[in-house]
Amino acid sequence: MTSALNSLGFAKPPAETRVVVAMSGGVDSSVVAGLLHREGYEVIGITLQLYDHGAMVGKKGACCAGQDIHDARRVAETLGIPHYVLNYESRFRDAVMEDFADTYLAGETPIPCVKCNQSVKFKDLLTTARELGADCMATGHYVRRETGANGAELHQAAEFGKDQSYFLFATTREQLDFLRFPLGGQSKDVTRQMAADLGLIVHDKPDSQDICFVPTGGYADVIEKLRPGASDPGDIIHIDGYVLGQHNGVIHYTVGQRKGLGVAAGEPLYVVRLEPAERRVWVGPRSALEKTRFVIRDVNWLADAAMPERTGEVMIKWRSSQQPQPAEFFRLPGNRALVQLLQPQAAIAPGQACVAYDGSRVLGGGWIVSMAPDAVENISQELWMLATGGDVHT
Repeated sequence: MTSALNSLGFAKPPAETRVVVAMSGGVDSSVVAGLLHREGYEVIGITLQLYDHGAMVGKKGACCAGQDIHDARRVAETLGIPHYVLNYESRFRDAVMEDFADTYLAGETPIPCVKCNQSVKFKDLLTTARELGADCMATGHYVRRETGANGAELHQAAEFGKDQSYFLFATTREQLDFLRFPLGGQSKDVTRQMAADLGLIVHDKPDSQDICFVPTGGYADVIEKLRPGASDPGDIIHIDGYVLGQHNGVIHYTVGQRKGLGVAAGEPLYVVRLEPAERRVWVGPRSALEKTRFVIRDVNWLADAAMPERTGEVMIKWRSSQQPQPAEFFRLPGNRALVQLLQPQAAIAPGQACVAYDGSRVLGGGWIVSMAPDAVENISQELWMLATGGDVHT
């Protein structure tokens, strides 16, 4: 007779279920460890030493700083669970920090938290969890993992303001099978109360608001250290063709930016395009930012079936905090897709992620690229006409 499933979905008692909890030292992952330990699971806590910049600048709250490792260790001691610190600094630098610098230098807007989940936490750490004989790995992310007719599905968190599904779009189906997200169905206030009830020292610890390796918010300084010469000056040019002034490095600008342009004009101006090789920053009115279509690369599709040639209407986000907007996906060669918006939208920047949803479920997504000529190569005439009406402009 098959026994009932435990709270993590396994047909055996919690005491016979080994769980690796990724402990960042914050309140969320600490509560996950505490709750699972209280339920009787065999819990092993692992904290990653990624980049200790927070300690270097004397600022608490950066997710991978020395203080956070100390906090994670103290939580594990309070709970009485084994805890290990793994030094992943070299992997993190290669996979996340170097990519962060290169993406900015290419005139794009990086999202290092997605890269970290994609290349370190849900790849290297997950492999380590398997090597430890874990049945699954649990994290403190605010997303929901639900079991559908065709396996595990990724869904938005119950509390929209804390939902982190946008940052996990690159999670593969195989990884999703192994992952668990115990906090996705509750609010952050409930989590903090749980931390207090469990007697955890981090119950009132503030949330980290910064990129862990840029705790002061000065990302340009980090890029300059990684890529000397990244702040070389160049022209700020109006889209009508005249030079408005000089800038002190393309890395200081992102598409859609309005403040801090350093030029005066008779109308509000926004960054509409970056040309890093020529060190040019192009600006114009808000209307110049509006797009009706764009291309994404490295598509990760999490729906039950392979991505169709045409999805029909889905809801998309290209920023984590925005309200979803209606669009269609058209599959392109080379693991790419053309995204057709139902209404023009502004500030869609290369380097950002575009994530598709069906209700609360994450269907998949990819990385936004410029609509360069090679972005539409090998598209059949029939598909191109269907997706764009024959219009090659964005």
